[in-house]
Amino acid sequence: MKKFISAFVSMLLVISLTACGNSQNSETENTSAASETTASAAETAQNEGFTVDGTKLLDANGNEFVFRGINHAHSWFRDKDTTALDAIAATGANSVRIVLANGIQWQNDDTDTVKNLIQMCRDRKLIAIVEVHDGTGDDSTETLDKIADYWIEVKDALIGNEDCAILNIANEWVGTWDSKKWRDGYVSVIPKIREAGIKNTIMVDSAGWGQYGKCIQDFGQEVFDSDPLKNTMFSVHMYGTAGKNENTISSNLEGATSQNLCVCVGEFGYNHSDGDVKEEYIMQYCTENNIGYLGWSWKGNGGGVEYLDIANEWDGSVLSPDWGENLINGTNGIKETSKICSIFE
Repeated sequence: MKKFISAFVSMLLVISLTACGNSQNSETENTSAASETTASAAETAQNEGFTVDGTKLLDANGNEFVFRGINHAHSWFRDKDTTALDAIAATGANSVRIVLANGIQWQNDDTDTVKNLIQMCRDRKLIAIVEVHDGTGDDSTETLDKIADYWIEVKDALIGNEDCAILNIANEWVGTWDSKKWRDGYVSVIPKIREAGIKNTIMVDSAGWGQYGKCIQDFGQEVFDSDPLKNTMFSVHMYGTAGKNENTISSNLEGATSQNLCVCVGEFGYNHSDGDVKEEYIMQYCTENNIGYLGWSWKGNGGGVEYLDIANEWDGSVLSPDWGENLINGTNGIKETSKICSIFE
């Protein structure tokens, strides 16, 4: 009897240990599966970025984001990036549009440079809008194609940064007021950029040196539809032509929003060689209609347009009285209306 009990106990012990081992293995497998699921979810979340939803730009959390930012001319003042970005962030801006070059006119910005600039913006809670400036005012589709090829070459700087970087393909491509040329160029290059695996929200400047907003009204829908991801928005630059009076300002922007397209004011000043700009109304209209704006430019303007400097010192210790003070501290200015992107909260 004792031997039977002993054997029985021994058998129970073996069964118990085996069950325990199986349970531990099962728990380990479940934990491993859970870890993989969590990692997969984290990776998916990291890859999610800005999306266009009708007239709205939504951030990676699904919240509406409205640009309140400043342009910075990196390509011409590479040694000022840290100082300028620190100062721009200190204004309360939530975004910065960065001048880059693909080598057609100015020194090429390589992948590491673009990646570093985007990271610098992320560190300062700024959304980066990166653009190539070499094709400014150029009507050549070959130039636009070369710019698209540049973005494909540096795509590793964009992929993985969809939540904090907007791809503004080319600054003010098409100098003439030619809606069809503008449409045909972008309808050609946007699919190529997407085929390369770039998923960032795309921004397209208007024709006519950025001031011909009617091209968006004419063919903006076709440009939007050429994007397989349907993640493209538009930009009008407002100086003495597109921003000369209240009616012109509102009609340029309503030409896009009335078609359920997303638009922003990618550049504007308070004055320019083509006339006075109603900058206060631009800021008012954008505030009332949840439209983004980005002032041109932090510092470094030359060739007779030095008045467009927002700051008189790179560190922002002195703002220009006619432009910088109004843009940053004025009614409907950056400090009053800017909201940091929710991904940084």
